[in-house]
Amino acid sequence: MTERQEVPPAEAVLRGEIPIVAKVGFNDGQILLRTTTQTKTGMILVRPGDLLVSGINAAKGAIAVYGIENEKPIAATIHYGAYIPNKDRADVRYLWWLLRSRTFRELLMEYVPGGIKTELKAKRLLPVPLPLAPLDEQRRIVARIEALAAKIQEARGLRCQAVIEAEELDARATERCFTDLLSRGVLARPFQGVCDRITVGYVSSMRHAYRDVGVPFLRSQNVRKNRFEPQGLCFIAREFHKANPKSALQPGDVVIVRTGFVGIGCVIPATLKEANCADLVIVRPSRLLDSEYAARFLNSVSGRNRAASASVGSAQKHYNVGAMRKTQIPLPPLPEQHRIVAYLDALQAKVDALKKLQAETAAELDALLPSILDRAFHGKL
Repeated sequence: MTERQEVPPAEAVLRGEIPIVAKVGFNDGQILLRTTTQTKTGMILVRPGDLLVSGINAAKGAIAVYGIENEKPIAATIHYGAYIPNKDRADVRYLWWLLRSRTFRELLMEYVPGGIKTELKAKRLLPVPLPLAPLDEQRRIVARIEALAAKIQEARGLRCQAVIEAEELDARATERCFTDLLSRGVLARPFQGVCDRITVGYVSSMRHAYRDVGVPFLRSQNVRKNRFEPQGLCFIAREFHKANPKSALQPGDVVIVRTGFVGIGCVIPATLKEANCADLVIVRPSRLLDSEYAARFLNSVSGRNRAASASVGSAQKHYNVGAMRKTQIPLPPLPEQHRIVAYLDALQAKVDALKKLQAETAAELDALLPSILDRAFHGKL
């Protein structure tokens, strides 16, 4: 490779005729361009066919091919390097895959003072010896790598689609449970008629009062769909907790997000003996209504839609508690409520198991391409 040592005309950059590179994607090597033309940093010119290498993030994969299909040059800051491949000796796609491989990172560690932590200027990059097969073999290797990479990408897509379809199945099953009740003639009653308490937690900002120990203080980030999330849980002084009984929580209460992801709710678990909260709707079911059943209903598609339509406000919409009190919920006998919860729990467990399996396969897929590149540049592909 030869370093391209051209500087773009400053006027052309300012007029936007030569766009500036914003960043190069670590995972895919895609070039993203800035929407602005102002820069305080020296610039280099990049022409179609060049290999663009980030001096700072090359070891993380920030390397791109500026394709020959592009008609105009682009500009990049001096923290990048533009290199012209010798077409008689090297295929640019071969170089792109090689420079993104573990093989290249190991070469940097061996030949560059400071290794991968050193900004990779041309004077450090160009002397590094590269494993260079004959040109025809390079092209064969590139074709093989890209065919396998396409299969890996396809597998990733199928994995994501499987999770989406499982979640959609769960949502449809939940919705069907409640529509079936109504079709069977089960009466619906307003929440205010089957709850001992419906109110809103403490609204004012509490950041000044957060501490590492004390009474747990829930916020919207601690509420997930049918699940209490302890990550990021804050605490407040017991004195403040006692002084604000309106926002006090107890096991079995259902808390619902009031702003943002409106309508998402969960049940306060038995392990949380006492707690307080900020800006959450608090529902305390009576003996006629099972807490988990109520949460499943509120988290259903129609339940979330009701919450969204009942949200008010201009700058930031929030859940209207008055509408919550009037919301109708199908009310079968408690044994039937428990049966529905058990059915939906079992279905959710299967979805969670699938997600866990897919996460494990995702890790395996992420490790597969580096392994392929290792084999490719050690003559084993």
